[in-house]
Amino acid sequence: MSLTTAVSEFSVDVLSRLGLPGVFLLMVLESALVPIPSEVVMVFSGFLVYKGLFGFVEAVMAGTLGNLVGSLVAYYLGLSAGRPFILKYGRYLLLSEHHVASAEEFFQRRGSLAVFLGRMLPAVRTVISFPAGVARMDAAKFSVLTFLGSIPWNTALVLAGYHLGENWAVIESHAPLLDTLGVGILALIAIYYFMRTTSRRKLNQ
Repeated sequence: MSLTTAVSEFSVDVLSRLGLPGVFLLMVLESALVPIPSEVVMVFSGFLVYKGLFGFVEAVMAGTLGNLVGSLVAYYLGLSAGRPFILKYGRYLLLSEHHVASAEEFFQRRGSLAVFLGRMLPAVRTVISFPAGVARMDAAKFSVLTFLGSIPWNTALVLAGYHLGENWAVIESHAPLLDTLGVGILALIAIYYFMRTTSRRKLNQ
């Protein structure tokens, strides 16, 4: 079993056991540079919403607040330890120098707006907090932009998971694809089945 698959299964297990607190906890870890796939966490959260374990807004807010707390950890890490720390220890968090450089370049081009936009980009969303801390961006502004930027991403994933409903077993059957295509494939499969189900409903009306 690959590390990616193991982490994904761990995330689903935590959510099944803890519910909303699990959503919050996992998203704190994800935003604090721990390699937890938000695609798995929030899509499965949407499925749990479908099953009636908690509400849609509650799931989105739990994930978003988790993003905020975890992002502040990464922000203050960048503020206090700087770039050398992440370059030295990033490999233990599956972060390469390329990941860090991409986030830094995006932040330099977009400025503070990069924090908002970066929360919706899979390639940089978990790393963008670090260069914001290194650049000593205002913490209050960083917090607001992080919170607002996390909402669309989490909403889309929870919505996809919710509309999957009974098709969640189909998503799980595609888990081996994670090894070659990355955890983002889970969200893409979820969106595909959501769109297919929606199209069928429209045709039947």
